Formats: sequence, structure tokens, C-alpha cells
Amino acid sequence: MTTFPLGGETPVNRIGFGAMRLALGRSARGSEAGVAVLRRAVELGVNHIDTAGFYGFGDLRAHELIRRALAPYPDDLVIATKVGPLLGANLAPAGEARADQLRGLVEDDLRRLGVDRLDLVYLRVGGLGPVGDEPIGERFAALAELRSEGLIRHLGLSHVSAAQLAEARSIAPVAAVQNAFSVHDQGDRAVLAECERAGIAYVPYFPLGGGRPSIDQTRLAEVAARHGATPAQVALAWLLAVSPVTLPIPGTGSLDHLAENVAAAGLRLTSADLAALSAASETSA
Repeated sequence: MTTFPLGGETPVNRIGFGAMRLALGRSARGSEAGVAVLRRAVELGVNHIDTAGFYGFGDLRAHELIRRALAPYPDDLVIATKVGPLLGANLAPAGEARADQLRGLVEDDLRRLGVDRLDLVYLRVGGLGPVGDEPIGERFAALAELRSEGLIRHLGLSHVSAAQLAEARSIAPVAAVQNAFSVHDQGDRAVLAECERAGIAYVPYFPLGGGRPSIDQTRLAEVAARHGATPAQVALAWLLAVSPVTLPIPGTGSLDHLAENVAAAGLRLTSADLAALSAASETSA
């Protein structure tokens, strides 16, 4: 697996693991299955795990699964978390934290993950709708202060526009951006291009389309057949090929799907494959 220097200094393998599906949705199969998947991911070479304090339902929580499965953590493991959303009475996201509330969320993540410093903390901006352009400087500055205190190693942004990225970069270094992007949804290319120019990691969430595939599935299947691969592997390989700064974080509760996802790092798409998938996206737009 090829690597990327997160923040210019921390090497991570380019295919990581997203922990959301271990604790939310139909892929959540219970704590024992989640622990097994996390341990196997590390065995397969994954050293970048993405989580958030608000990932979970009932007693099944992503942070606690990660700690149970992997602590004491391998020296090269990077655990990325997100702060910003506040949880309501039903433990579902309900509103956004003010700048003065972010310290509490970071300290909670430190405690729940059992670490003295968080490797990467994203400021997650906005709700579930489209990316907005509201100012984020005050909140990002609050996280930058926590970084200066040694509680955070790298800072990131999630669900942001190019203008919000520029605002944050005027305050402190941004190591990673996590936005929606996939072969099915290529609309965030401007932010991806800026990340590539600046050497910022671009971490696509919903790297397999988030259950809402929109491109011509026939073309995706044809590319997969040519390589003896699955459509999911082709979608991940496409993300690796589209830019050297992309770090896909596919999530799954299945050991078989986990191995399939990691193996996508060895799939090399041709220029004809990439052109076919781009054409399929344009046709579906």
C-alpha cells in the first residue's frame, strides 16, 4: 500500500478504515464483530482509522470499539476523529458546538479513546445538507489553541467549501479535508484540486457512494470485469488514481468486505478505464 505524509510528517497507508458502519446502520453487527474487523484491518496494514464521538447507537459506540480492539495502540496508527455536532437526548446529532464548547468535545474524545493526544481532529461543519459558506474561523481557532497546548497533533476540516478551507488555513495549518467525493459524486473537484496544490490530504467520505450510486453501473461493471475485480474495488482504485492526495476510508462490518477493500490498493486502472468512468459520471450528471 502506498503512503501519504499526513501534515507533511505522519505517513499513513492510503486506504484507511471508516468506523461509522461498525456502530451505525445495517453494517453494525455488534461489538464482537466490530472488534474483530478493527483488529483484522490493522493486521492487513491499515494504519488510519476514522471515527467520531457521535458514531454510535445505544451502547454500541465507535470510540469504545476502537479502544477495546486496539489499545494499547500501535505506534504507527493514526486515529482521526471529528468534533462539531452536539448530541441530543437520543444521542443523535442535534446542533453545532460553539467555539467555547469544542474543548469539552476534544477532552471527551481523549478520555473515550484513552489517549493523551489526538492524532487528527476535524472540525465537522454544518448538518446533513449541502456544504455552506458560513464563517468557521472562531471555531477553528479554538481547535488551533488546543493544538498549541499539545492535545491535538493535526487539524482537519469536514464538509467544507473552498472558501472555508481558505479561512481555516489563514489561522492554522490544515492537514486533511474530509468531504463527500466518489466516482459517483465528483462535484468537489475544486476543493480536491486545492488540497493537491497545498499537499493536504483529501479524505473522501462515502467513497463507495454512500448507498446512492449515480453513475452508469454498466460501465463500472465492465471495468471491474476487465480486471477480475468487484465494482467496489474499482471505485476505490479510481479514488486512488484520481489524485495522489486522496485517502479513501471505506467502512464495513464484514471481514470479507474488509479484505476486498484493502486489496483495491493493488488494482491499477488504465487511462481507458479512467476515461470510461469519467464519461459515465458526465452521462449521469
